[in-house]
Amino acid sequence: MFKLGLLALTAFLFAGPALAKPPVWVVRDADSEVLIFGSVHVLPPGLDWRPARLDQALTQAEDLWFELPMGQATETEIAGLAASKGVLPNNQTLSALLSPAGAQALVRASQKYGLAPGFLDRLEPWFAEVALAGAEFRAAGASTDSGVEKSVNATAPASAQRMAFETAAQQIALFDEAPVPAQLASLEDSLAQMDRDPDAYDRLVAAWMAADTAALEKDALAPLKTASPVLYARLVSDRNAAWTQVLDQRLKGKGRTVVVVGVGHLLTADGVPARLRALGYFVEGP
Repeated sequence: MFKLGLLALTAFLFAGPALAKPPVWVVRDADSEVLIFGSVHVLPPGLDWRPARLDQALTQAEDLWFELPMGQATETEIAGLAASKGVLPNNQTLSALLSPAGAQALVRASQKYGLAPGFLDRLEPWFAEVALAGAEFRAAGASTDSGVEKSVNATAPASAQRMAFETAAQQIALFDEAPVPAQLASLEDSLAQMDRDPDAYDRLVAAWMAADTAALEKDALAPLKTASPVLYARLVSDRNAAWTQVLDQRLKGKGRTVVVVGVGHLLTADGVPARLRALGYFVEGP
């Protein structure tokens, strides 16, 4: 999705306004405060993305919430679950499930990113899409090691209790148990985007750094919502609702909390901040 344009983006960001930082939301009631920061999970190294408000909140946080438990154990579990659940039966191939145009795009993507012939063809649609995204990130030098979650987890005080909204098994099930037509619709759209819009990731990171929520909605949410409403509900809307319930219970207590989840979960009237506003909480932010 981003290729060599990422190098130009990196130079632009370093040369841009020093105060440009990603968006932050703060939710308050009488005796509690939750700072919510929208993550980009995979980033190139060297971006100066950390808002001062996030770092300040981390020094005071009693608990720190991520989508998944942080650490090598979770990464190993995710990899094992994906490998066991994300492979098609022996009598099926991904190419046969895709449209003719999609099958051709799959071959081009395999060649472009140096993936072994036939590798993607053995994967379920959701896992093929994940594998392609990973190949794109590696080609551009971006990784989860430079992403928000690992950086925040490594630098937050040990006194902040690490919490998670989901388990590894729950997150894999969100993808693996989605209807196959919905998986295919999303993969077809991603394959088409790789051909027609190689700068999509560049724009998303630039919009995130500029706190441009309208552009983030356009680039991070609208494509999935249009291509596969079923997956949008499973991966975005339903999870937003579940996480809002957890935070509502946390706010009914007292203390200070920091939440770090994908930025797409914080946008639009369907996002977590808007849902908390609807429950009557004061929410400062975009």
